[in-house]
Amino acid sequence: MPHLSYQTAGESHGPALLATVTGLPAGVRLDADFINLELSRRQGGYGRGGRQRIETDVVDFLTGVRRGKSIGSPLTMLIRNKDSRLDDLAKTPPVYRPRPGHADLAGSIKWLTTDCRETLERASARETAARVAAGAVARCLLRELGVEVFGFVRQIGPHATNAQITPQNWRDILKVRDASETYCPDPAATELQCAAIRQAKVDKDTVGGIVEAHAFGCPPGVGSSMDWRDKLDARIAYAVMGIQAFKAVEIGLGRDCAALPGSQVHDPIHFDRAQQGGPTLGFVRTSNNAGGTEGGMTNGQPVVVRGTMKPISTLLRGLPSIDLNTKEAQQSQYERSDVCAVSAASVVMENAVAFEIARAFCVKFGGDSMVEMGTNYDTFLRLARSLPLEPPEMTIA
Repeated sequence: MPHLSYQTAGESHGPALLATVTGLPAGVRLDADFINLELSRRQGGYGRGGRQRIETDVVDFLTGVRRGKSIGSPLTMLIRNKDSRLDDLAKTPPVYRPRPGHADLAGSIKWLTTDCRETLERASARETAARVAAGAVARCLLRELGVEVFGFVRQIGPHATNAQITPQNWRDILKVRDASETYCPDPAATELQCAAIRQAKVDKDTVGGIVEAHAFGCPPGVGSSMDWRDKLDARIAYAVMGIQAFKAVEIGLGRDCAALPGSQVHDPIHFDRAQQGGPTLGFVRTSNNAGGTEGGMTNGQPVVVRGTMKPISTLLRGLPSIDLNTKEAQQSQYERSDVCAVSAASVVMENAVAFEIARAFCVKFGGDSMVEMGTNYDTFLRLARSLPLEPPEMTIA
């Protein structure tokens, strides 16, 4: 069967966005309410702009589904744009003054035009709605295998939470996150983050932040160390860096590893027979600095990913730029935008990470149907719990 993959299509102000998922096994229960909830969460968060008051993102399955389940053929989803005006020059005029930090200038030069409109329409973060839909479908698959993914905002501007996420507390933390205007599971931090966003709006500026995702229930051995293209942490990093405005990705301890000796970085391995029946197979750690991956494979601990989102590049006050036609100095052009979209970015990253984990599961346990895939997974866990399958070889001195 083909590897699980997806592709998006559509422009910010075009008629619709499309997501096509291929390689999805037959029999995955597609929870439309859950997918639409994720789309709605992507539209939320303190600091969003006027576009979110126009759109109501809802997924429409076009192909690959029968009676609520995947049938193994390409799954196509459509998300309609209410603000569809791409060909209306009065409402979407040419953009000749590129925004520093955006794709405007590079794209205009790449496609040999002085109008940044075509570049910005596709480079826009509006595209991430389709990516969230694809990731939410992947989460429907993962849930049938006992894997859950949870994302939240760790920091906006200088204001961060020290909340510690564990397999035991994440569901309670989720409730606090959902009550937060910034999707941060810390009421005190949320209040400071909202204040920073309000001040940025007064200053006609923007703010960025850090988002975090945790995946629970992955057994050891998902991913591979045999080919760099199949390393799970590498694929996750690639997917996260592909999200608009992301400038850094960290797995586990991340860059903090640089300042510490190995004895304080690597997670000691223990065996707990009481946990042998769970996804860890009994292999437990006293820390998770590795972020759940070693050698490009899951190690049984929660997968932990952080992404850094820069401040949005569209500032109400503009920034020094030029007119691409005259080459004269000008302020950059304004396009309706957000003051802060870090909350939305947390939803995008959560689902992007989920898709890569689901892809690796399909590679490891793949089958043409969910029944076959579930059987393969159960067989793997049974064999792994039975190790050693043969008596260890004796070495004669």
